[in-house]
This record gives sequence, structure tokens and C-alpha cells, in this order.
Amino acid sequence: MTRSSLARAGTLLTALTAATVLLAGCAGGGSGSATDASDVTTGLVGEQSDGGDPVSGGTLSYATYNGVSSLDPADRQDGGATGGSEMAAIYDLLMRYDPETKAYQPQLAQSLEANGDNTVWTLTLRPDATFSDGTPVDAAAVRWSIGHYLDKKATHSQVWKATVADIQSPDPATVVFILKQPWNEFPIMFTTGPGMIVAPSSMATGTFTPIGAGPFTVEKFASQDELVLAARPDYWDGEPHLAKLRFPAIVSEQGKLDALHTGGVQAAYLRGAEVVHNALDAGDVGYVYTVNMGGVGNINQREGRAASDERVRKAIVAGFDPETFNQRVEGGYGMPGSDMFQDWSRWHGSVAGSGYDPEAAKKYLAEAKADGYDGKLTYVGLNDPATQSSALAFQSMLQAVGFTVDIVYTTSINDLVKRMYAQHDYDIGYAGFNILDESPFVRLYGNLFSESSSNVLGYENPRMDELLGKLQTAPSDEDRLAVVEDIQTVVNETNPMLVVNSGKYFIPWSKNSHGITPSADGIMLFGNAWLSSESAS
Repeated sequence: MTRSSLARAGTLLTALTAATVLLAGCAGGGSGSATDASDVTTGLVGEQSDGGDPVSGGTLSYATYNGVSSLDPADRQDGGATGGSEMAAIYDLLMRYDPETKAYQPQLAQSLEANGDNTVWTLTLRPDATFSDGTPVDAAAVRWSIGHYLDKKATHSQVWKATVADIQSPDPATVVFILKQPWNEFPIMFTTGPGMIVAPSSMATGTFTPIGAGPFTVEKFASQDELVLAARPDYWDGEPHLAKLRFPAIVSEQGKLDALHTGGVQAAYLRGAEVVHNALDAGDVGYVYTVNMGGVGNINQREGRAASDERVRKAIVAGFDPETFNQRVEGGYGMPGSDMFQDWSRWHGSVAGSGYDPEAAKKYLAEAKADGYDGKLTYVGLNDPATQSSALAFQSMLQAVGFTVDIVYTTSINDLVKRMYAQHDYDIGYAGFNILDESPFVRLYGNLFSESSSNVLGYENPRMDELLGKLQTAPSDEDRLAVVEDIQTVVNETNPMLVVNSGKYFIPWSKNSHGITPSADGIMLFGNAWLSSESAS
């Protein structure tokens, strides 16, 4: 399963019950440029004037990664690639992550404070914040919204339930979160789905209606085609400068970039390594962010599958060369490597990933075959040209060390997700863990914790479960890095997956677009965005 397939599939996981960062200041202010944009892992790139004083009016069109299929953030649409920017525009975020300062800033919330050991967090709400239906954003509404998110088993609901013991509201302006264990990264939860506050009245009729506290309201919605939002005059931070915010669905990555260059859109979300390179090489202005384990070879190790044999897993990992994959699939523009956290990451430690070793792969495979294994693997992917190239690269490298790899192409993302996440009927596939430097715990937990419903690998390891607990409660970055090194050691020993690359993503925008503000996980905020009269090119 490709990284792109997995991101597009995110909104389907609930329906299937499948298992389911700066070189310069924040966007839009002054000018920012990098000596070499290709060296930037997280930050602003390109040269842009400040545009002068903000002006009101106009429509900004943002071609995101994939068109949304629902207007409910609880439908697994709370990441930058899966509708998070659209949802934040409608519902806002309680907290924003500032990639420049690497700190959490109040957004819809007025403040978020922790006690001495980070087990009790007190959220204070703004007195003037209301939903688009005029009702107040108070403690009862926040608790209802979070409950709605958890009831729908949304993206981070499992982490939330494993972390939060109780929620209290001593008064309408205050919500207190009592945690089961210390966690100094708890604010990350409010930069995503739990922090997108949906009005209780959204379910008044029994059918979901998009009523939020964000800077825009819904004017038009055509699922997987177009979403048009209108500025909300009574937004707590003042009426947005933009009259409208539009999200057209453009599937082709190069098509998005072409539309940006011709003025068809004013911003675009790009993930493909070669297209990202093309945009950076063209000198486009925008925001780059990089994630750990953007590409991962999923290995199904459940009982009855070939990779339940540890020697088979070792052979798969040792037989795969990330650099060869980069040349064949990413046009040579990716960030290949078997380290879980590469050297650009703050969590890069002294323990390297297992790495490519074809002779060791042949040895492990020969041992497994001597005990009766037939050497066969089933690779499951999507039937489109981009994902076929990934499948063929896996097949070629693994067959070179002695495997026989049968590729099964599914006809739709729905079928692919069903087969991998519901039926677990595969041996190997290609996906993305997309581990954020802001908080490595959240997605490591989702993918590697034994009892996680998002653990597509079928990986069960008590030592890993223990380390994930330590990662969450680590009191300092130094302590967290030590745990990450231990996690890499266990991964090297048990080979639950093979790490292919980091993911470097780019949101370029036209030079007359200003005030677009980044948060965590590629979510962009448009409440202060505006369009100047200067040339968009």
C-alpha cells in the first residue's frame, strides 16, 4: 500500500471498522528565503514580500492532498493530508503548534496549563468564542465534542482513551483533564481531532450538520469534488480577510503544481518526492515539513502468515535497499534510509537501523526454507501506475535474494483497506507511519502497540509496549531520545517492518497569498490569510 494510498484511505477506515518542523518566521509575515530549499526539512522556503497591509476580499483556492468525503473531523479527517486544514477552517483548533518555536500556542483556547508532574492539564476557554449558530464555546460543548470524537472511534481516540482518566469542568470556562500517567506532550492532542470543536447542535436533527467555532462556514460541499467556505463575521479573532476559502479536489500531484503556476489555485499540498523537488527547484514560496517513516514496508506477522517466522522478517528487511527504491520510485529525490529517525530529526540517536544486507537476507531465507517454508510472499497494492512502481520495486529486490513475490492489485482503495486492515490478507505492502517530530509517541503507539486497532502488522511485543509507555512519560527530550534508541534496538531485533524513507512534504502558495499559518502535521490555518494585488506568479 503506498503512502498516497494510505492517506486517501484514511477516511474509509471507520466505515470498514478496519482498525481503525522553521527557517523563518510564521507564514505571511515579512520575507523568508533558504540558501538551498532542498536542505530544508521544516520551515518556510522561497522569497516573498510582506504584501503591505492586509486587504479584504477574494477567494483563495487550496488543492489539498485529497478531497474530503465528510464534514465531520471525527471521520478520520484530522491530519494535514486527510482533511485537517478543511476541518480546522470550520471548527478551529484549541491549540496550534508553532514549528518555529517548537511550542504549543493557544488558538481557540485561551490557555492550557499543566500541574507540576504533567498529570493534570487545565484548559481555559475564551469568553468571546461562539459557534456559528451563536451558542457559546463553553466547557460543556468541549466535553460533548470530545465525546463525539471518541464515540466515533476517530483517529487518535485510542491514544486518548489510554491517556485520559477523567475530564472535569469546575465552571463553564474551564475544562480539566486528569491523565493516567504524566505526558508533557499532551497539548499535541488539541492540535488535531480532539481540538476541533464541533457544536453539540450539530447532531440536533440526528444527522450531522457542520457547526463549528472556526473562521469559516460551509457554503457548498460536493464530496470528493469541491468544498467552498465563506468568511464568518463573528469569528472570535475577527472576520477573516478572505471572502471565501475553496478546496477543489485535484488528484494529480503535478496537476496541482501546474494549477498553482497558472493561477488556477493559490496553494497546493504536495507529497510526491519528484513533484516536491520540482516545486522547490522552481523557487516556489511555501512551507516544508518532514515526517519520520514516511515510507514503510508493512510486514504481516500474524499466525499463519509467512512472516510469523522471524527469519522471514529478517530476510525481508535485509533484502530491501532503500536507495534502490529511491532511484526506481522516487526519481532519486526521496529521503531513503532504514533508520526510524534520520539525522534531520531531533530524535536521531546513536542506534542505526538494520540496513541493507543481501547476503544476510539469503542466509535467513535459506534457514526458513530448510524448515519447510516455500519462499512465497503476497504483496498487496493498488492498481494504478504510481503504486505499481512501488510494488515492482519490492518484488524485484526481494526476488533477488530468493523470495517469490506475487503481486495482487486491488481495484479500489476501499478493497485495499479492507484486505489489509480488516481481513489482514497480505504478507507485505507499502504504507506510511508518518511519525511527527513534534510527538513521536502518538503514531508509534498506533502502529506498534500490541493491542492497537491500527496495528496492521499484527506485531505483539511486551518489551515494545513497555518502551512506548516510557516514551509517553519521558520527562525530558534527553530521556525521550534514550527511549527512542531502545525502540530502534527492539525493531532491529524483531523486524516488525522495514523502514524505507522519511517523507518530505511541501505546501507551496502563490506570492500574493499571505498569512497562511502552519500547525502540526501539515495542517494550515487560514483565519488570517489574505490576497494582495501583486502578481501571483
